[in-house]
Amino acid sequence: QVQLVESGGGLVQPGGSLRLSCAASGIISNINTMGWYRQAPGEERELVAAMTNSGTTNYADSVKGRFTISRDNAKNTVYLQMSSLKPEDTAVYYCKLQNLRIVAEARRFYDYWGQGTQVTVSS
Repeated sequence: QVQLVESGGGLVQPGGSLRLSCAASGIISNINTMGWYRQAPGEERELVAAMTNSGTTNYADSVKGRFTISRDNAKNTVYLQMSSLKPEDTAVYYCKLQNLRIVAEARRFYDYWGQGTQVTVSS
């Protein structure tokens, strides 16, 4: 199985910065995507940023230019550097790993989620 351990959440003032970390352990495919999602009260969970093992990235429009996702493949760790934080960024942030596996000659994707870490932006 796969376990994802997140850290770095907390309380920060508007305009401040935080860096989230997520370390994956277990059986991890050599082709995979790691990313961050967030969910605010009363809202659906949404993609914040994601990155493949080869370096392809995808960002939500609301965080482009403010957030940066990065990976250390040797450590199976993904980071989210958040700057110029706004109250609207307040949410529970979840780390996700998506493994690609070949099962019976068929491509299969398997998703694993972290426990979530609270980010609160308030003065």
